[in-house]
Amino acid sequence: MGLKSQGDAKVEKSRPRMKLWMIRASTTILLWTCVVQLTALGEMWGPRVLKGWPACFTPFNSPLALKSSSVGERIALPPKRVYKNNGYLMVSCNGGLNQMRAAICDMVAIARYLNVTLIVPELDKTSFWADPSEFEDIFDVDHFITSLRDEVRILKELPPRLKKRAELGMIYSMPPISWSNISYYLNQILPLIQKYKIVHLNKTDARLANNGLPIEIQKLRCRVNFSALRFTSQIEELGRRVISLLRQNGPFLVLHLRYEMDMLAFSGCTHGCSDEEVEELTRMRYAYPWWKEKVINSDLKRKDGLCPLTPEETALILRALDIDRNVRIYIAAGEIYGGERRMASLSSTYPNLVRKETLLEPSDLRFFQNHSSQMAALDYLVSLESDIFVPTYDGNMAKVVEGHRRFLGFRKTILLDRKLLVDLIDQYNNGSISWDEFSLSVKEAHANRMGTPTRRVLIPDRPKEEDYFYSNPQECLQLLNEPLLGT
Repeated sequence: MGLKSQGDAKVEKSRPRMKLWMIRASTTILLWTCVVQLTALGEMWGPRVLKGWPACFTPFNSPLALKSSSVGERIALPPKRVYKNNGYLMVSCNGGLNQMRAAICDMVAIARYLNVTLIVPELDKTSFWADPSEFEDIFDVDHFITSLRDEVRILKELPPRLKKRAELGMIYSMPPISWSNISYYLNQILPLIQKYKIVHLNKTDARLANNGLPIEIQKLRCRVNFSALRFTSQIEELGRRVISLLRQNGPFLVLHLRYEMDMLAFSGCTHGCSDEEVEELTRMRYAYPWWKEKVINSDLKRKDGLCPLTPEETALILRALDIDRNVRIYIAAGEIYGGERRMASLSSTYPNLVRKETLLEPSDLRFFQNHSSQMAALDYLVSLESDIFVPTYDGNMAKVVEGHRRFLGFRKTILLDRKLLVDLIDQYNNGSISWDEFSLSVKEAHANRMGTPTRRVLIPDRPKEEDYFYSNPQECLQLLNEPLLGT
C-alpha cells in the first residue's frame, strides 16, 4: 500500500509539468500561426500595420516591395543580382554636389564591373562649402539601393565585423588615378580589394575615363544619374513648388550665373572688380592650399575664355540673343560677388530676376540654410525644367545639367562660347563694331550651340580638354526612332 501511494504521488506531481508543457506548445503554435498569417496578409496590412517593420516580414515578390517614385508612380523592384562578392568598396566623394553626383555614378559602375559590394558613398564635408549633409540628406538612399540591386549590392554600412576593422583603420585607403580606364580598376584595384577585403577610395572626382569604356558601363553611369540618384522628397517637393511659381507667368529661363566669391578666388578672374576686391580674392586663393594655382593673370585667362562671364557681360549677351526683356529669369547660384553693384546692369536690362530666396518664404528654406549642396539640389531641379538654361561658366553643374537636359529630350541649353564672346564684347565696348554687328555675330556663333544632338569630341591623352561624358552621354540618348548614338 505504501508503494502504491508513492506512485500516485509521483503521477500527481508530474501533472502540473505536463500542463505547463502543453501551454508552452500551444503558445508556440499560436505564435507561429500569427507569423504565417501576418506574412500571408502582408500585402494588405503592410502599408498600414507593418510600416517600418523589418524587411523579413515582406515576401520577396510582394507588392509591398513597390516604392513610390518622385511623381507618385509605383515601380516594381528589380530582382537582386546574385554574384560572388569580391569584397567591399568604400568611397569618400570630394567637391560640390554635381562633382560628387558624377563621381557616385562612376563608383557604382566600377563596383558593378568588379563584382564588389559598394557602401553608400560618403559626401564631402571638408571642402570650401563645409556642408555637413550626409548622403541621405540629399538623395533618397533607399531608392538608390533598391533600384540598382539588379546590378550591384549596395549597403548603408559595412557588416559589423568589417565595420570594427574599418573603425580601427585596418583598411587600405588610396586615391585612384584620374581619368582611368576600367582595366585600371580590374588590374590594379580589384587585387587590392581581394587582398584587404575592404578598399577605401578617398578621391572620386574624374576618376573614370570619358571614352573607351564598354557600352554597358556607360549606360549604367546614365542609369544611376538619371534614375537611381533621386533627391529626397523634401527637396523634390520644394523644387516642384518653385517650378510651379515660375510657370505662373509663362516660360522661364534659368541663368546659372557662376559669379560667387569662391569661383572668382579659385579662378583668379577679377575683370570688373575693384582693387580692394582683387586683394580680397587673392587672399582667399592663398588661404586654401588645395587650390594649387596661385599666380594668375586675369586678363589673359579671360581672353582665353577661361573665366565666367560677369553679370554685365551676361546682360549684353542675353540682349544680343534677343531674349525677351519681360521673361522671368531664375538665378541658379549662390551670393553674387559685388552684390547689387555688379547686378545693376543685368537687373535693369531684365527686371524680372528672381531667386529661390525671393520666391519662397524664409521658413521654407530654414532647413537648407548652411547646406550648400541641398541648395544646389534645388537649383538643379529648377534648371532641368526651365524652358532655356544658360550657364555662364562650364563648371560641374553646367555640364551635368546640360547632359541631363539632353537626356530629357534635348531641351534648349545655350552653350556660350566665352572666348569668342569676350572678344566681341571688347570690340563693341570700344566702338569697333555696332550693336547690330555685335548681335548678329553672337547669334551666328551660337546657332549650333543650343544643346542639340551632337557627338562628344575625343582628344586622346588629353581627357580634361575633350568633351565630358556627363555633358553629352551620347550612348544613352535616342533621337526619335533612330538607333542609340554610339551603338
